[in-house]
Amino acid sequence: MPDLSRIGEREKLKPRAGDEPHWHRLRQGVYLGYRPSRKTAGGTWFARFYDADTNRNKRKRLDDYGTLSGHDVFKQAKIDAEAWAATVESGGELARDMVTVKDACEAYLKEKPNSIAEGVFRRHVYDDPIAKVKLDKLRNHHLRSWRARLEKAPAMLSRSKSGEKRWKDRAKSTVNRDMSPLRAALGRVLTLGPPNTDAAWQEALTPYKGADKLRGLYLDKAERKRLIDATGDEAKPFVKGLCMLPLRPGALAKLTGGDFDERTRSLIIGYDKNDNPRQISLPPIIAGFFAEQVKNKRPTAYIFSQPGNEPWHKDAWKHPIKEAVVAAGLPGAASAYTIRHSVITDLVRARLPILTVAQLAGTGVTMIEKHYGHLVRDDAEDALATLAL
Repeated sequence: MPDLSRIGEREKLKPRAGDEPHWHRLRQGVYLGYRPSRKTAGGTWFARFYDADTNRNKRKRLDDYGTLSGHDVFKQAKIDAEAWAATVESGGELARDMVTVKDACEAYLKEKPNSIAEGVFRRHVYDDPIAKVKLDKLRNHHLRSWRARLEKAPAMLSRSKSGEKRWKDRAKSTVNRDMSPLRAALGRVLTLGPPNTDAAWQEALTPYKGADKLRGLYLDKAERKRLIDATGDEAKPFVKGLCMLPLRPGALAKLTGGDFDERTRSLIIGYDKNDNPRQISLPPIIAGFFAEQVKNKRPTAYIFSQPGNEPWHKDAWKHPIKEAVVAAGLPGAASAYTIRHSVITDLVRARLPILTVAQLAGTGVTMIEKHYGHLVRDDAEDALATLAL
């Protein structure tokens, strides 16, 4: 049995009868195959897996890896063969049902339903040439081309009630956010390619560094109170809820009556960006507000809803908040996320431990330190100043 990892030994191989590949054992039941070309240099790679349940070998053609050179060819073929064998061994769902990039995105949404990712896939993947690229053929240059098209696509700035759309150039921070769902979907089913090769698909989706600016616009409590007072009756409870808790607007909008327990003053956040349900304990004054919202509502009903019991969503809450911002005389850039940022800022300035703030907000300590750590440093300087003699 030849050692296919050795370039010299591989180049000496001759085509076998019936075009049967030369096989290299990777582990028990898993083999990597190489079929040298009869006409040109190089050849085609295969994977083979022995299925003990059926007592048969399963085989998959991989690629000729013509864009790779030297030892990188064997490395990538080995990675692809082992990944394919692992999926077949675990049931074969990937090998049987997941073929293209679009398949990977749809499978990701089934496992992790996410309206943001769904929107990105719908706008930038499904109708793009990248959607039809087969996963086992996907290379860095495919995703570099997709990224270039994404960066050139304008981003929607706003949409009026009449339906008129306004556009702006796509910022680097927006590119980072739009690449994230595709990177996550592909990361579930593909192994990372060797660095600095065309097989390193992941490198094309590397985020821009420093693109996410520190959050700047802040509304103090008095300004948030003015915003609540200026909000129309339909959206006022939702906006007040945003001002009381450091939740993402989407997470607050998805809360149902069954998520709040008035006896224990506890609230379960079941829908959020990280898909990790968490429970927080509410102080009496906030618990009282939630008790008013769930009164006479079924456990499955949304705590905050539009007329017709429809949940709030970005396109629904955007206009009432924008109108209230104007009526209250607040900075025009203020939005639902400005409220969340302001609430988190107040919690940090109140010297609540960073870890606790992160847990309440449903985010990581690193994110809190990155965007709000300077507030802690300012407080530390003030505290140190009291020690001066």
